[in-house]
Amino acid sequence: MFLEAKNVYKHYAAHTALDDVSIEVERGRVFGLLGPNGAGKTSLIRIINRITAPDQGQILIDGKPMQQSDINRIGYLPEERGLYRKMKVGEHAIYLARLKGVEKSEARKQLKQWFDKFDIMPWWDKKVEELSKGMQQKVQFVCTVIHKPELLIFDEPFSGFDPVNADLLKREILELRDAGHTIIFSTHNMQSVEEICDDIALINRSRVVLSGQVDSIRRQYASGILSMRFEQNLSEESLREFDVVEYREERGGSVLRLHKPQSLTNWELISQMPHGVELLSFYEEVPSMHEIFIQTVQENGYHGE
Repeated sequence: MFLEAKNVYKHYAAHTALDDVSIEVERGRVFGLLGPNGAGKTSLIRIINRITAPDQGQILIDGKPMQQSDINRIGYLPEERGLYRKMKVGEHAIYLARLKGVEKSEARKQLKQWFDKFDIMPWWDKKVEELSKGMQQKVQFVCTVIHKPELLIFDEPFSGFDPVNADLLKREILELRDAGHTIIFSTHNMQSVEEICDDIALINRSRVVLSGQVDSIRRQYASGILSMRFEQNLSEESLREFDVVEYREERGGSVLRLHKPQSLTNWELISQMPHGVELLSFYEEVPSMHEIFIQTVQENGYHGE
């Protein structure tokens, strides 16, 4: 295991931010840290970054207690971002890269490659205050990854991005993962979770209430309901032998939703459909991560700001 939080507690005055929180993040995977506002996600991220310390518990990297020197292995993009508005963009990026230990000539070389990739090179000599919010976020993303850290932590990385730039960032995150980087990101965008996360932990009321691989969690919450679309309408008689949830006729065909019989394979079930009726689509209804998020948070009592 690359990174572990073990039995972490954090209290602020009368508020408990983290209550016996444990997570395991495997190397070379994207780990989604989910939860409502105020659930404790940012508190955990700040502890991993050694910005604050836990009241109890520990953070391990490669099985060893995290040390101050391990900060050099982390790239962190916080939700509340900020650049020096009066500095020129290129100079500012080089300055931040130098703080991460990148030599000036190498920083300039790598930054220009990233700026070309993100289509922001024309802004190199302009002041930060002239950039749009989205362009500033691109610059800060580049500065987060420029020293090629083993662990990247993104807090709401898609906030403020239009769909085109959000897709660009998703592709970059997946490329970083495929290059061997480990990624933790906190987000409210459940569609992004399904698209790029390998594993997740959902925190609510300061505790982890759901964790595991995304695909496994979705299968765990599967309804057992099959949805079938036909080109023709079905007769009432042909439906009697099935446990029908819903049947409706639509323009250009019909839709049948039924509970999957445990004794039949999907192929056996399809073979029992009326002869001469063309099956257009067939799938098991699996809830989205958004639906699972809402259901789990409500079951555990919503607590947020």
